[in-house]
Amino acid sequence: MSVFPKRLMTVAGLLSAAALGLTACGGDATPADPTPAASSAEATSAETPSEPIDIEYMHRLPDGEGMTTVAEIVGRWNAENPNIQVKATKFDGKAQEMITKLETDINANNGVCLAQLGYAEVPEMFVKGLTMDVTAEAEKYKDNFGGAYGQMSVGGAVVGLPQDSGPLIYMYNETEFKALGIEVPTNAEEFVAAAKTAAAKGKYIADFEADEAQNWLSGQSAGAGAVWYSAVDDAWKVDAASDQSMVVANFWQELLDSKAALTHDRWSDAYTAALVDGTLIGNIAAAWEVGFALDPLDTTAYAGQWRVAQLPQFGDAPMTGPDGGSGVAVMKGCEYPAQAMKFNNWFNTQVEDLASQGLVPAAAEAAATPEKWSTQFGGQDVMAELVTANKNLNADFAYIPGFSAVGPKMTEAAAAAAAGSGKVADVFTAAQDASIAALKDAGLPVSEG
Repeated sequence: MSVFPKRLMTVAGLLSAAALGLTACGGDATPADPTPAASSAEATSAETPSEPIDIEYMHRLPDGEGMTTVAEIVGRWNAENPNIQVKATKFDGKAQEMITKLETDINANNGVCLAQLGYAEVPEMFVKGLTMDVTAEAEKYKDNFGGAYGQMSVGGAVVGLPQDSGPLIYMYNETEFKALGIEVPTNAEEFVAAAKTAAAKGKYIADFEADEAQNWLSGQSAGAGAVWYSAVDDAWKVDAASDQSMVVANFWQELLDSKAALTHDRWSDAYTAALVDGTLIGNIAAAWEVGFALDPLDTTAYAGQWRVAQLPQFGDAPMTGPDGGSGVAVMKGCEYPAQAMKFNNWFNTQVEDLASQGLVPAAAEAAATPEKWSTQFGGQDVMAELVTANKNLNADFAYIPGFSAVGPKMTEAAAAAAAGSGKVADVFTAAQDASIAALKDAGLPVSEG
């Protein structure tokens, strides 16, 4: 095994070294980060400084009515930590607009110390040298978080801590399942059998969501054990059309061929109508959907009948994959990375406060299930089930710089599969080709092996 070298000959070489500081066989070597973290001695030797310091945190949390606001949470920290004062700044624009602002401010030496980043945004920000490698500090807090911890790592370098997560789970109508005489499927084979039984009665336990193909299907591939992006020597290796992905492709193809699944876009009126009229009685969903997915059922006979379960097993062990979520990264130029990470850990383990914001906290500790969720899911401790899903996340599945460019090609192929003019396997082939193109467009080397 050879550690990926520090290459300074070209910009592309430098960026690939930053992103790919791996051993060739997936080890834990620390990458050649273009913005290495200051040591504790260089910044402040102790996590609690002798003189007051100021840290700014930029976020996009909703701070809506009835929520514990970020300002309130941070206020508690400031009262208890007079020498590490945190200022929280809410960004009201879109995610990409915040990314642009962060880059502009950092390049002007006026950036914040901590910022909320979507997991798919982390690799690009790292490759651009806009985050810091805080692996040593992060390791102190690793045990406080579930599998989403790995989403804050690029090539072995950890840039922050996870805040919320979107592990894929399964939601289903328990009453309808019992009426049909089917059990909650625990693996792909059981799922297909149950789906065919339900479809024969005009009910559907799954919907193929072409409009959500990018994160929804990549997450299921991760649940099968796939690792789409890794490193071979000096280059990215792309393996989106792997054997594990084909397990997922074959699963959905059989459901589509046997007409045992619906094919409504997730955010369409047709999806909601199928939910409300009782045609759709189950689906694979991101964990963050539990907060609102059943709202249309509140005034129907199906209210309180649904439950949450783990993603059916696609591989040899219980595992799920990511579909959304975000973390808090330490940004380039932060003077006090150790202190920033101390606050970062504290803030992201305030699980009750974060749950009030509508989040599924990435922390290992379970928040109490919100009253609304408890009502809609028949008294189930939904949050405990989601914590289990967090722990089952494929910690080796991460994204590449430019992952946003992969989505449109996957969506196009998924729509063709739903219409019967293409195959589900084409979605993963499209992801493979689009990933390679995105990396090459960014000037990053790609392994052809």
